[in-house]
Amino acid sequence: MSSNRPYLLRALYEWIGENDMTPYLLVDASRDGVQVPHSTIKDGRVVLNIAARAVAQLDLGNREIRFMARFGGVSQSVIVPVSAVLAIYAQETGQGMMLPEDGGMLPPDGPDDEGPEPTGDGPKRGGHLRVVK
Repeated sequence: MSSNRPYLLRALYEWIGENDMTPYLLVDASRDGVQVPHSTIKDGRVVLNIAARAVAQLDLGNREIRFMARFGGVSQSVIVPVSAVLAIYAQETGQGMMLPEDGGMLPPDGPDDEGPEPTGDGPKRGGHLRVVK
């Protein structure tokens, strides 16, 4: 199964824009393939404004996000692999989503992929989802 991250990013980008907010990306700048001005990196992370008014040639692709932006008055190319994006959110409200770690392509199900049989000795684990109010 392919990654859902690019689809989530595009959907949230659209939702934030339709609500007249400013979409920001939180990026792990230490990941391979991240190309941002070094002066923008703080504690290994960078926050990028990707609003239509702030960037040119925005491409929210399946593998990477590319655009041109001005930093210190100089137009520069920015490339961010989708896997390096930690969150997308509206600058005005902070609403958005922290993206989960992505396994990308999952191996096909088959008899060799089965884990060990549960023994019933330990406590049963519930689902990983929880209700947030």
